[in-house]
Amino acid sequence: MQISPLRFLHKKLLPMAIALWLGLVGYFGGETVALAAPTHPSVLGSLFSFSGQRPDNLGVHDGHLSDCPDSPNCVSTQSQDAVHYIEPFTYSTSGEEALAQIKQVVESMDNAKIVTADDHYLNAEFTSAIMGFVDDVEFYLDDHAALIQVRSASRLGESDLGVNRDRIETIRSLLNP
Repeated sequence: MQISPLRFLHKKLLPMAIALWLGLVGYFGGETVALAAPTHPSVLGSLFSFSGQRPDNLGVHDGHLSDCPDSPNCVSTQSQDAVHYIEPFTYSTSGEEALAQIKQVVESMDNAKIVTADDHYLNAEFTSAIMGFVDDVEFYLDDHAALIQVRSASRLGESDLGVNRDRIETIRSLLNP
């Protein structure tokens, strides 16, 4: 059975377009819409969730975080190419204190959730406010190099428009005002 294009638009696309429009108008200040539809960013994120599955390659493996994929939506201090490379974090206190400070900064950021934390490793998820995209961010206290290694990667998509790099640089700036 084939559905006509007009019926498809009416039954499938029109309700989705209306919901998206109501949410976006409400999010950007539409007062009358606020009465008609939930518009808080976390609600929109749950309506349009593109979270993907948590990768099974997270964590430290033989002193290294996982490599970035070929797509440009990842940065890593341990990457060998310029597209993905970002400077590691340095510290002037103990490494454990530095990682604890990073944890405090991450906990204070919007849409962040700590998944795993110990004295040498921190894993957090950052969820975009409107569409619900999830980025996995890892910090690893590399005692041997006296650095904190970092990896931040989007779970889905090809480009992140520089969001992962900007996030890591924001965290760095909050640690070193």
